[in-house]
Amino acid sequence: MLIWLSFIIALALIMMIARKSLWIALLVGAVALGIFNLSWKELITVMADTISQPDILLLALAVGLIPLIGGSLQITGLLADLVDNLQVKRKVFLALSPALMGLLPIPGGALLSAPMLNKAGDDISREHYAAINVWFRHILILIYPLGGLLPCSKMAGLNLYTVILYLLPAFALLFILGYFFFLSDIKGDMPKPNKLNLKKLLVPLFIVLTAPIIHLILSGNGMMNEIALLIGIVISLLLTIIFGKLKPSGMKKVFLQMKPWKYFLIIIGIFLFLHVFQASPVSEEISKIAFSKSFLIIVVGVLLSLATGRVQIPISILIPIFLAAFGANALTPLAFAIMYVAVYLGYMISPVHPCVVVSLEYFGATYKEFVGKLLLPGFIGLLFCYLAALILL
Repeated sequence: MLIWLSFIIALALIMMIARKSLWIALLVGAVALGIFNLSWKELITVMADTISQPDILLLALAVGLIPLIGGSLQITGLLADLVDNLQVKRKVFLALSPALMGLLPIPGGALLSAPMLNKAGDDISREHYAAINVWFRHILILIYPLGGLLPCSKMAGLNLYTVILYLLPAFALLFILGYFFFLSDIKGDMPKPNKLNLKKLLVPLFIVLTAPIIHLILSGNGMMNEIALLIGIVISLLLTIIFGKLKPSGMKKVFLQMKPWKYFLIIIGIFLFLHVFQASPVSEEISKIAFSKSFLIIVVGVLLSLATGRVQIPISILIPIFLAAFGANALTPLAFAIMYVAVYLGYMISPVHPCVVVSLEYFGATYKEFVGKLLLPGFIGLLFCYLAALILL
């Protein structure tokens, strides 16, 4: 009973504190779980081993640098150049604008894409705009290697690009659902206030894509995965500084605005919680519960993401439970992909998801109107996840 109580307390602390600070929530949850189930010496040893592992430290450093790329693209105007030169049909613009902004982990990033969507005209309802902004902002980042998928796949011990291959069918399905429910009735072209400038269109795209391409090439040639990732991100950041002509004072402003240390500490917190959980007897107790893989990775995953408005926290909780219940061999790329998509769908409609909150505020829509738009496509996506889990796992 004490073991289960400790786990419930740890989860409650994580979900409450995460609304203010994700890394503090994970750290407090790990310490709370350890205090109940490990000796002080064991807890300190687990935590010391975690923060001294080179691969975890390199991953944390790389993830901490990623927001600086987004902030630099924003402050230099390269991001605005990219959007201004998307002279396409309205439905394409409405999908691409938030999708491209979603590649940049900028705090409150939905507020960047929201004003852009308004350029498409005033014949679209406020709740429809909010739904488009949230849905398509998260579609592309579902398979983007430098997003939330990066630490989550590392936590699962799976190859990042193998996982992406398994996520592609879900990406295609969610894009089709988004098109059918949100874009199919929208006609016409975007206004063209200026002549297309290919340089201003392609340079930001080149910068955004440089890091994952370098990561893929170097890691495929035998270099340590985290070192390859760090090299790719540093080069992408340098390209942003060079092409954007960013001065030291501007870089200082980006650093203070983006707070990269928070992202570094989030990665450390994720692995602290994972390792303390694995060292505790909680994993053994959970393994005795007779629940199905489908129920755990889909139903529990959706409930956790709805409650937290996050992706990394539910994944941080689900992976150790899954490993304890079904063993390491059961966490295949397919099982992880289904888990990740289910969590993502819950995350997209969570009332505490920051992108949902700021989108509703900007467009003046209510949460009830917003959920009314996303409920059916979200349910269809979850239904496909559940059927895939039942048939393939």
